[in-house]
Amino acid sequence: MIPLKIIEDLKESIIWAPSAGNLQSRKFYFVTNGEMRFDLAKAALDQQFIVEAPLVVVACADLEASSVKYSGRGKELYGIVDTALSVQNMMLTAYEAGLGTCWVGGFEEFKVKEILSIPENLRPIAIVPVGYPAENPDPPTRKEVHEMIEDVP
Repeated sequence: MIPLKIIEDLKESIIWAPSAGNLQSRKFYFVTNGEMRFDLAKAALDQQFIVEAPLVVVACADLEASSVKYSGRGKELYGIVDTALSVQNMMLTAYEAGLGTCWVGGFEEFKVKEILSIPENLRPIAIVPVGYPAENPDPPTRKEVHEMIEDVP
């Protein structure tokens, strides 16, 4: 079980992420219900480790809110970016608290929307199981800096 103070810290970290035009076009569902976590795992292509996490966060972009000020580009991109920034904040806060997280992007959106009764204007972007890790795996490999960064004079 995750202490309430840590859950509140996770929520706080979400709301302070940057947002295009400060529209804050995102919404998060904090799921602790075991049956719903099971259903989310099934919707996520049977990734059963989701069920084991005491908390599962479903991050959604509000496509209507992000299109108010920025029209097409806002609807297609800004809400998704805003949501991703919030997820990263939450994941960093979780890590600092000794929790493990995993960005799960492989899932059937319509099933996730059905499970959580998510309204039409919201698009699920990520499912993030949160819990205490059973092991400490080696860090993933990364490309070299020069392969990803281009210095432009």
